[in-house]
Amino acid sequence: MYKQKLALALALILVSTGTLNAQDLSGEVADLRQMLTEMKNDYESRVEELESRLDHAERSVRRASRDADEAMEIAEQAAISATIGTSSPNTYNPAIGVVLVGRYANINSGWQDIPGFIPGGELGPGSSGFSLGESELNMNANIDPRFFGNLTLALEDDGGETEVAVEEAWIQTTALPHGLTLLGGRYFSGIGYLNKFHRHADDFGDRPLPYQAFFGGQYVPDGVQLRWIAPTQLLLEFGTELNWGSNFPSTGRSTTSPDAWAFFANVGGDVGQSHSWQLGVSHLSADVVDRGGADVGAPPAEVFSGDSDLTGLDFVWKWAPHGNSTVQNFKLQGEYFSRDESGAFAGLPYNGNQDGWYMQGIWQFRQGWRIGYRHDEVDADNGSLFSGTLLEDPGRSSARDSLMIEWSPSEFSRLRMQFIDDRVLDESDSQFMLQYIMSVGAHGGHEF
Repeated sequence: MYKQKLALALALILVSTGTLNAQDLSGEVADLRQMLTEMKNDYESRVEELESRLDHAERSVRRASRDADEAMEIAEQAAISATIGTSSPNTYNPAIGVVLVGRYANINSGWQDIPGFIPGGELGPGSSGFSLGESELNMNANIDPRFFGNLTLALEDDGGETEVAVEEAWIQTTALPHGLTLLGGRYFSGIGYLNKFHRHADDFGDRPLPYQAFFGGQYVPDGVQLRWIAPTQLLLEFGTELNWGSNFPSTGRSTTSPDAWAFFANVGGDVGQSHSWQLGVSHLSADVVDRGGADVGAPPAEVFSGDSDLTGLDFVWKWAPHGNSTVQNFKLQGEYFSRDESGAFAGLPYNGNQDGWYMQGIWQFRQGWRIGYRHDEVDADNGSLFSGTLLEDPGRSSARDSLMIEWSPSEFSRLRMQFIDDRVLDESDSQFMLQYIMSVGAHGGHEF
């Protein structure tokens, strides 16, 4: 604006000088010069004022920015200080769960040996009356992005004394490529189908006879296990183990080399929306040194040394309408085992064969209610040299039939009633069992 006025004034001067004489214009020129000087001074003053205001505004912006940064730092520090007291002590925050098990039983004639088999582990139906079962304390958590850890302690009442045993203690990789998983420590072997489950997850109050005869209830070695799951639509899993430890059927006499090795494979899939299945095969080979029963050390000692090879087949089929097992579902489950042992028993050459199988069906007919039936049996063919010993051929199979009904008010509680027609010994025995299983705290889901 000021430049336009200045140009206009100059134009007026030129026009005036061209039409008026010098004497008439002298006064007007002086007035115009005075006006021009005043306009120039006013323009410079306004420019200085604007520059001053701009500088003040920039300083204010910088100061506000510093204040905002300081406020953000204070807020962050306050947040850290507020959480440090509660989060730091819980940086290691594992999932902790407890499973409480107890039972009442009515058993007329129990047994601790299966005819034709060397005993080991936990055998037999137990005694009558009320007793605590094997309760568990479990803790597990991610160790870091590469490892997962698990610890399970078993608590049992043995003749009025409480025994605490390490049931599981293993670490597992979580970041190996190509579907590989490596596990090391004490773990439930992948042999068979039922072996990898905790006993409180079983459908009956006791393990089938083949598991008692061949594994002493459950095969829990110390060692390393490698699994691989193929990138296929069907489940295709392979696994192998190198195992140490004295758990039955091994004896834990090796020092550097493993006492046993195992292999297992599983294939499974879905049929429509309501059916799923899994088929498995497994093999366990163990070196045995002085595995025996009573009177060990007496001549001749009833101990076995040699090789033990066990092969198993398992099959599971499940049905749930449209895959929803909440209200109704059915499960058919069976396993077959065959064992060949060769070496020496009681100072005599021994080459024996034993086999066993079970089949069971479980039907959940309404939410929270299930009934089930199981038949299990084992048979031994040890030859005619061992009359009067643990390996005396009984000439018959040992078998049982079990019927159970259970009520689960929630996923954390279960009450079970079971009837057993026990024909392990020559004289059959009718047995009755009431069992409770209660879970407290965190407990992860079980496998298929």
